[in-house]
Amino acid sequence: MSEYEKLYTSGEFAKRANVSVRTIRYYDEIGLLKPSVIEDNGYRYYTDSDFIKLQKIIVLKRLGLPLQEIAVISCKGSDTGLIQESLKLQQKLIQDKIAELKRMEKTIKTVSQSLTGKVDTDWNKIISLIHLISMEETLSAQYKSSANITARINLHKNFSINPYGWFRWIFDFLKIQEGMSILELGCGNGQLWLDNLDRLSGNIRVILSDISAGMLKQARANLSCKEDVFSYYCFSFDEIPYPDESFDMVIANHVLFYAKDREKVLGEIYRVLKKGGRFCCSTYGKNHMKEIEALVKEFDERIALSEVKLYDIFGLDNAYDELSAIFATTEKHKYKDKLLVNRLQPLLDYIYSCHGNQMTYLLPKKEAFEKYVQKKIGKDGLIITKDAGIFICKK
Repeated sequence: MSEYEKLYTSGEFAKRANVSVRTIRYYDEIGLLKPSVIEDNGYRYYTDSDFIKLQKIIVLKRLGLPLQEIAVISCKGSDTGLIQESLKLQQKLIQDKIAELKRMEKTIKTVSQSLTGKVDTDWNKIISLIHLISMEETLSAQYKSSANITARINLHKNFSINPYGWFRWIFDFLKIQEGMSILELGCGNGQLWLDNLDRLSGNIRVILSDISAGMLKQARANLSCKEDVFSYYCFSFDEIPYPDESFDMVIANHVLFYAKDREKVLGEIYRVLKKGGRFCCSTYGKNHMKEIEALVKEFDERIALSEVKLYDIFGLDNAYDELSAIFATTEKHKYKDKLLVNRLQPLLDYIYSCHGNQMTYLLPKKEAFEKYVQKKIGKDGLIITKDAGIFICKK
């Protein structure tokens, strides 16, 4: 402290900053803003330098950051990267809250309309309606850009035990031949094809589709070296804009559990397949990534990384009968693999990318959570179960 700096009592300091004395005392108690001078008799005095620190705290608090996060930033001085990261997470939390309020508004309106003119309430129908709305909003929010899906793909790509990658494994089952016409529904960032560029024949036609223009933009950028093979179209998979028997193969990886009317979607897939054509769809089972779910729930039991268990809707354990009722033949194949995660940030990226309520509970305790996850990883890494596979169906 400079000998020329003016000293302020707690009351004077609070008045100057337009906050309550109680607030100043609380910041002192939790170690967020200690006075520069504490005399032997217990009197506490603040300086102009302390006022600047308080203004920073006030600004960050108004931006929505919790006091625990502000304390970390304050301890590390003017770490711009840390501030940007904190604000980015806070922005995501606010966006999630806005999305949740919009979903609630839509749900209330839809359920209210469904009850109009009815005497008795069909609660099963209402519950089903709410789940459908939730799934629609989840798909829209999660895949408007490639950031979330990229975080999940990277965790699998960088920490899988099986050296033969997931997308290489799927490609083996496609058995692509010269002259084939192929449609992929929900192509995401085009990772299936990006991981198999060395195996592509030039004499095939592949249409990549997704409901997200952002995803298609990323897929186009990833596959720009094969412009003669790929075309990109934005449409929903429940209304495929192609004539009957247009494709030798249709692919849908980890997307069918998002369909509001899966019977209609499968009917559309069957319609656009040529006779003898094949449909390849991937999904996962109930044990998939179960250790991550257990990890976050151990930290805070209120956390759910997904509002709906997608494997209960269309998973490895229940989709066979549904597919075999439509297609002439259906085969199920499981991918043998697990993850050994030995780095913190990729696991955090995966957790933060999930479409549950995790940010509501993790953001205020972000530093404590990250220390907790690091401890779980330890020196030997964290083993994570993979329970995924594909169905190959023939028309």
